[in-house]
Amino acid sequence: MRETDARYRSDGEVREVVRKFESCEFQPSEFKHRLHLTVALSYLLDSTYAEALERMRQSLRRFIQARGIEPVVYHETLTVFWMRRVLAFVEQADRTRDLAELANEMFDACGDPRLVFDYYSKERLDSDKARAYWLDSDLRPLDF
Repeated sequence: MRETDARYRSDGEVREVVRKFESCEFQPSEFKHRLHLTVALSYLLDSTYAEALERMRQSLRRFIQARGIEPVVYHETLTVFWMRRVLAFVEQADRTRDLAELANEMFDACGDPRLVFDYYSKERLDSDKARAYWLDSDLRPLDF
């Protein structure tokens, strides 16, 4: 099944993604864009943006270290971009809905990994500075 075809069937399934990520059970090849966004959604529903962002940073770095991946793979600009995009979804979402429904709707709205290239040039994103620090977009301002 392609990542874009996958749908969550229960809240427990969404919570299991977060648990497996935080306990570093996923293989790096399994932890694709959809799962990153699922964790972001869960964090943002549970806390403030600042707390969720810091939790995501720490969790990603722990996952990278536990999996023996070079630390330079962590990308601050991408992390902040996607957290802000999911936050925009959360701010307009009906939070009374089931977590699985929200996660599916969020992926429908935010799931295209190419979206970042509407805002950033490849050169800017590929820079060491973008990996280490948040950089503003260079193609157009963020509209979310």
